[in-house]
This record gives sequence, C-alpha cells and structure tokens, in this order.
Amino acid sequence: MTNKYDIEEIYSEPIQAFTIWMKQSGYTEATRKEYKREVFDYLSSLDELPVQQAGKLHVVSFLVSKQESAGDRTRNRTLSAIRSFYTSLIDFELATRNPALEVKKSKTEKNKIPVYLEEQELKKVLTYVEGRFRDRNLAIFLLMGYCGLRVGEVHRLNLSHFKKEKGTLEVLGKGRKWNEIPLPEMVVDVLVKVAEERIQPYSSKEEAFFVSQKGRRLSIRQIQKIAAQVFDAFKQDHPQMTDMRLSCHKLRHSFATMLLNNNVDIRVVKELLGHASIETTMIYTHINDEQKRSAMTTIEIPVI
Repeated sequence: MTNKYDIEEIYSEPIQAFTIWMKQSGYTEATRKEYKREVFDYLSSLDELPVQQAGKLHVVSFLVSKQESAGDRTRNRTLSAIRSFYTSLIDFELATRNPALEVKKSKTEKNKIPVYLEEQELKKVLTYVEGRFRDRNLAIFLLMGYCGLRVGEVHRLNLSHFKKEKGTLEVLGKGRKWNEIPLPEMVVDVLVKVAEERIQPYSSKEEAFFVSQKGRRLSIRQIQKIAAQVFDAFKQDHPQMTDMRLSCHKLRHSFATMLLNNNVDIRVVKELLGHASIETTMIYTHINDEQKRSAMTTIEIPVI
C-alpha cells in the first residue's frame, strides 16, 4: 500500500475537493476527520489508480479487507465515507459516477437491537457520578441520558445555547441543524448551578458551557472518558452488567427507549432526538420481556 504522503501527492485534487465539500456540507469536525481517514485507506488500496477508473470491484475488495478485522458497523461507516467521497467528486466534476452506490450496506446492523439501560438502572448510574467536578459531570449525564443529546452535541454547547428563562436548550446536531429541546426542571436547576460554578476559561473568548480543568472546551474524548469512569464504577457493584457495552451513545439509546416505553408519540421522539427520518427512530421500538409478559396477562383462556 502507498504511504500517506504519497497519497496526498497522487490524489491531491480529489482529497482537497472532498475536504472542502464536507466542510461546506456541514459535516462535524469529528466526522470529517473519520471520513478522511477512511478515504485515505481506500485511496491507498487503489495503488495509484485514478479514482475515476475505480469501480465496484475496487470498493468491495477494500471493504472485504477491512471486514476481516472489523464488524458490519465499521464496514457500513467505511462505505458511507467512500460514497460521500465520490459524491463530492461528482459535485466538483472530478468524476462521473459513484461506484460505492452500487455496493449494498450490511443488513446485520439494521436488525441489531440498541443496547440501553432500563430507567431504574439509569438512576443508579447517576449515583456513581462523584468527585471534584460532580455537578459538571452530572449535567453531562443528564443531557445524554434524560435529554438524548449526542456526545458531540454536549461538546459543542455554548453558554448562550442554554435559555434559562424558557427552560430550553438550543442544540447543534448532525448536518448543522438546530434543535430546541425543552428541559426537565431538575436539569435546568443543575445547568444553572454548573454555569455559575463554571471554571474560568483560558481564553476570554471561550463560550463553551463545559470547561476542562485547564480552562478549555471539554473535548469529546474527555467526555467519553468521564462516562467510562462512571460506568466502570457502576459495573464493579453490578457484576451482572459487566458484559454490557455502555457508552455515551447508550445513554441516548436509554432516553429514546424510556420515552417510547412511556407511550410518547414516536414522532415527538424523532424531533427530540433530532433524527432526519422516522425510520431511524424506529430502531428504538423494540419490545422488552416485561411488555411481553404484560401482554400475555390480558389473554383469557377458557376452562376446557
């Protein structure tokens, strides 16, 4: 495979076009970085073949090589990156077709039930948020677990996005789309306290709501690390949860499942989650064992 520096020279124009296109299209910094890394690997596999000459076989061959060390979810993300790459080239008239569109996504991911915490389990997790920055970290957990925010959305929050008087939060989601979220009263109280106790930022221009110990915007990786530490402490006291892969996004899954279990209209859940399509929200409409048992108790069997 060709090294990174050769790739940048050989495919400089397509890479530049893709970089500009992603930024213009409103992709987040994290997505741009991830997609660019995936595309670099793909271009390396082409062995200097012009991107316009690559076809479905080249895309599939690359995905198969990746799949040996990764699952369907990773494969689908890689395919999405390559599709976006060719879309950008077509947009800038550097290519005429998108061979990645001819490749189907894995169906396994669509059938996978999201991992989530039951409402009582989520309450227990909150009790493990401790330490010097407890209020700040508790606010982060509340926003993800009880308001459905993505970790990137928590990271991007500014002080001005919190509307104390209205009790709402303006959230910048995927595709640079804004979504106004009504906040539970308890969450408003916690956010007010966090804003008052906020660490003085290193830069006077820093507007981040959540600030690190060093006075900078709390990064996505730092937020994930905070969550991981809380989950580890929780699992130590709940060994039955040891094998459960908990993460920031699982808190969002828990929020969506909690709303649907409380019979909230799926269209409302879609808006609160900031989904572009209701099909995305549908993955949370799984039925748990308790609901199955409850349904069976409604059946009256005659005495024979």
